[in-house]
Amino acid sequence: MDPYVTYVRPRWSDMDVFGHVNHASLVTRLEDARVPLLFEDSADAGLSDFAKGTVVVRLEVRYMAPIVAAGQEIRMRISLSELKNASFTLDYDVHSGPSDEDTVAARAQVVLAPYDVARQRPRRLTEPERSFLAGRLGAGAEVRSDG
Repeated sequence: MDPYVTYVRPRWSDMDVFGHVNHASLVTRLEDARVPLLFEDSADAGLSDFAKGTVVVRLEVRYMAPIVAAGQEIRMRISLSELKNASFTLDYDVHSGPSDEDTVAARAQVVLAPYDVARQRPRRLTEPERSFLAGRLGAGAEVRSDG
């Protein structure tokens, strides 16, 4: 399966004084990119629990170039790099524009865990959830049966 590719349009308020997308705004755009996948696509696959609770465990962003995207979409490529029983890791390539030919301006990695909101505690991924993630994003992912 090919990585998930989506496009987000930074808002005017996402820009700093230099016209670059600022860090806090990029983190929000990373979230905007994964919500349709984890909440809508998974719900379409019969998996409603992702939308009921998924939390960020760790977030790392490495910048290689400024993102100057006033008025244009930026391309985000998301792939699954690790799948465990109680967490999964998404890797992002953030392009400086809408094309895969545009510079990769940032790379991000987000570790997510399913969360039981009613019980206020993490939970394990179900086998259908693991299958969805592996099938939708999993080419090249390290699939592990621990933690």
